[in-house]
Amino acid sequence: MLLNSIFILCIVFLLIVLSMLWPPDSPWAPWWRTNRRIARAMCKLANVGKKDTLYELGSGDATALITASEEFGAKCMGIEIDPIRVFISKILVRVGRTEKDIAIMKKNFFDVNLQNASVVFVYLVPKALLRLKFKFSKELKPGTRVVSYRYQIPYLPLVKQDKLHQLYLYKIPQSFVQ
Repeated sequence: MLLNSIFILCIVFLLIVLSMLWPPDSPWAPWWRTNRRIARAMCKLANVGKKDTLYELGSGDATALITASEEFGAKCMGIEIDPIRVFISKILVRVGRTEKDIAIMKKNFFDVNLQNASVVFVYLVPKALLRLKFKFSKELKPGTRVVSYRYQIPYLPLVKQDKLHQLYLYKIPQSFVQ
């Protein structure tokens, strides 16, 4: 019994470590974290405020959502498919007492309508970003701000860039919406 538990813990540990070293051209999302400093820079770049509804696609442990809520006053929706990350993020949201401003859903973000978002955060590999083109054009309103960490979104016009933090700000143009 003890040996089985140790074996399972080792496998989970290896999966977490491997997910941090994931290749950027992989179609699956690695477990990369967004720290508070980056989350704060994302919020500043997108000029996040009290009137915003921020969606994070692949919200992980909710660090960006917690930062956007606590420091910038935004209402936030995290969409995460991994049950472990959902569990961790819900605990962190509860501990931070931000559950009135942050909701976390355990879903595939391709299955969630984004029409209520005024800001969207993504820290996704290029293949996932390319797959989002139709979804963004169908569901995001003109003027919706999209912030991408590390990877550019080739089908959206770049509005501003933070080279120090590897952040890219886009706005959904009128002509993009279908």
